[in-house]
Parts: sequence; C-alpha cells; structure tokens
Amino acid sequence: MRLHLCGVRGSTPAPGPLFSRVGGHTSCVAVAHDGAWRPQLLLDGGTGLRRVAELLGDAPFEGALVLGHLHWDHTQGIPFFSAGDRPDASVDVHLPVADGAAAHALDGLMEPPFFPIDARGLDGAWSFNALDEGVLEVEGFTVLVREIPHAGGRTFGFRVTDGDTSIAYVSDHGPIALGPGPDGWGPYHEAVCELADSVDVLLHDAQYTALELESLPHFGHSAIDYAVALAERCRVGRLLLYHHDPERTDDEVDALVESHQSSSVQVAAAVEGDVIDV
Repeated sequence: MRLHLCGVRGSTPAPGPLFSRVGGHTSCVAVAHDGAWRPQLLLDGGTGLRRVAELLGDAPFEGALVLGHLHWDHTQGIPFFSAGDRPDASVDVHLPVADGAAAHALDGLMEPPFFPIDARGLDGAWSFNALDEGVLEVEGFTVLVREIPHAGGRTFGFRVTDGDTSIAYVSDHGPIALGPGPDGWGPYHEAVCELADSVDVLLHDAQYTALELESLPHFGHSAIDYAVALAERCRVGRLLLYHHDPERTDDEVDALVESHQSSSVQVAAAVEGDVIDV
C-alpha cells in the first residue's frame, strides 16, 4: 500500500507559518495499491480532501470515501472535493449512520443556508452507504471496522489490508471515557487492540500530552503517551502521531516526537504531504 497524508490536523485547520511544515489541513489519508498511480480509498474527508485532486492531475476520483465519524474536521472537505465534484467522477461514501439515513446524513453540513447545495447536488455518481462494525470489502482492500470511544457521535476506527500489508487508522479516540486504565490515559481495550495488532503502520490520535489530557478528558481524544504505549503493546511496526492539536506548532510537534525516541516502536509525526510506502 501507499499512503498519501493529505490532512493530519485535528479539530480545525491551522494555517500560518508556525504550522506550515507539519501541515494545517484536517483529517484525510488517501490509500493506493502498490504500483497504482492513483488512490482509490480515502479515509476521512476533512479539508485535506482538497489535496487529493493534486494526486490525480486531470483525472476524476473513482473510488470510496470512508468516514470514521461526522465531525466537521472529518467532513468539511467534501463540498470542495474538486476531483469528486465533476460529471465523470464516482464516489462511494460509507459513513456511520443507521440504515436508511445515509443519503441525508450530511444535510447539516451541506444545505442552505449553510451551503448552496446539499450533498446530492454534487456532480458525478455519488452513493451514500450506512457503515457499521464488521468487514468492508472495498476497492480491493479489506477494511475491519470497529467502534471506538469518542465524544459527540458514533465513531469508528479502521484496519486496512491489501493482503500483504496492513495499517490501522484511529484518528479520534478517547479511551479515558472507559476508565483510567493502567496508566491513567484510558484502557487498552479490545476494539483498538484488534485494529492495531501487529500492523505495519498505525496512525493514531495524538492530540494531547498527558498533562493536557488531565484537564480535557471530556473532549474525546488521546494522550500521545497512550498512542506510544498502545503501539508497543500491539507490536506495531511504525507509529505516526496523527490529529495534531490545532495550537501545536511544528517545533512543538518535533519536540514531542523527540521525547519518545527511546520507545521500542518507531515513532514519527504524521506530516501533510508525506507519502508512506507500507
């Protein structure tokens, strides 16, 4: 697999020179098969979704967009996804809603007076499909879908495999909602361990430091320390700290990564524009 990190920021975009190296766009990862020039699977549709058009050149997007949840920072790129909003595009959207509700699930984001059109007004062949726990076979990938705790709506994490390599995508994860766990950052619960077990790459919520989490436990995010400990417990090949706090500057992200270089797992920051060959 090849991963294109199109958006790595959490909560809200972070423009400006202090954030330009790590990147200010919100959550979106484009996944391509080995040897393929274009991605066919998109994980989340934050403002980073706009960058997918750069990967395609003049070609339309033809593939699937899988949403972990419906918060703004995971959906606000959809109205501005130029590679999908054209007559020759084909976009199959999978989102965590009940059966029968998928077609109107984005109406609160895209409809007057908030936006000129609703999602059904986008050009191209768009389909909207309810997503639940289980296994999703899409675009030649097998996606294991598990529910994970996160404040403000049903949220899924994903394990994606192409038969040879595997990644886990756990963008928003608030395990402390399940209790303090052994370290005070939340338990290493069955669902997230199943997603992360022995994957080649884990992209995991790293919005807070442990100290910040103490005063913000109800926001539904993880401590960086939790992400590192989870990666160690699950024998992950590489951990990419993801969903950076919008106030976290490039230099602060670098310092946090440096502080975890003694880990038994390779720890790095997810950086917008990076291409990861798994």
